[in-house]
Amino acid sequence: MKKYIFLIITGLVLSCDSDSSSDSTTMSNETGKAGSLARFTSYNDYLYTVDNQKLNVFNIANRESPVKVNELQIGFNIETLFNYKEYLYIGSQNGMYIYSVQNPEQPQYLSDVQHFTACDPVIANATHAYVTLHADIGCGTTINVLETYDVTDVVNPILISSRNLTKPIGLGLYNDYLIVCDDEVKIFDVSDPSNSVLVHAINRSAFDVIVNNNTLILIGENGLYQYSLNPNSIQNTEELSTINI
Repeated sequence: MKKYIFLIITGLVLSCDSDSSSDSTTMSNETGKAGSLARFTSYNDYLYTVDNQKLNVFNIANRESPVKVNELQIGFNIETLFNYKEYLYIGSQNGMYIYSVQNPEQPQYLSDVQHFTACDPVIANATHAYVTLHADIGCGTTINVLETYDVTDVVNPILISSRNLTKPIGLGLYNDYLIVCDDEVKIFDVSDPSNSVLVHAINRSAFDVIVNNNTLILIGENGLYQYSLNPNSIQNTEELSTINI
């Protein structure tokens, strides 16, 4: 059920952003929003997907006739894929991998970090990557941790913070705030990434988030929940709508 809910909401957000473009035949790396549990992402005219072991590359310049142009062996138990500009962050049960897509058809391995076996979503910005490790059936551990890496030098990620949580999973960034799905949806001030501070919580059960401008979409087992985000007062989150599933 999680997979299908996520695909529905990601498709909606991707299509809305794409329709706003003046050129419907190309896809900018600025279009489309996805959650941290995504297994696909786009960059310019290319679509990247992951399966259990591989990264697959598709040319989607012609959206009616996408063409698979490459596949790369990454490792085992690959789970998630997130891109920030020309970098792909790939989460597996054993670690995080960083690839460059400056040459979009030939992604280049840059670095990786290994950790205890755990389910592992990852997101990033220009300077830091955030990883949640959580206990789940099949992930082989009882660890529940939020990790922060300095990726200023993408070929040498450095772990700068590790914070115990209840059971973190999906996460998203909004300005200097990190939004994490835990036993509730927790919002941390990460203006100092090495010292995250809990500043707000939303009493909602969710497993992933999508941040689209000042809108927060929470994806849960029983539905989709949309909230407004106030950049001047993060505590003033207002529920806008609910779709029960």
